[in-house]
Amino acid sequence: MEQLNADEQQEFQKLVERKQMKDFMHLYSNLVQKCFSDCVDNFTSKVLTSREESCIIKCSQKFLKHSEHVGKRFQEQNAALIQRQNEEDGSL
Repeated sequence: MEQLNADEQQEFQKLVERKQMKDFMHLYSNLVQKCFSDCVDNFTSKVLTSREESCIIKCSQKFLKHSEHVGKRFQEQNAALIQRQNEEDGSL
């Protein structure tokens, strides 16, 4: 990032923010699709049944915990990779 001038850094930051928003919307869309498909099966009423509502709550909590766990593992793997690269660069 230090190699970029102020305008380039700002443009890069906007690009990162758009990517993060796109990823968030993708995650949210997957959550809605999965939990709706798994939990909602009664279309005779405008409101969710108590079973459907309970299922959606459990499904969304499980989905978000899973996504958080995957994100943490990715961060750990990325940190380890960066550390290995830095060690290799230092030994040259």
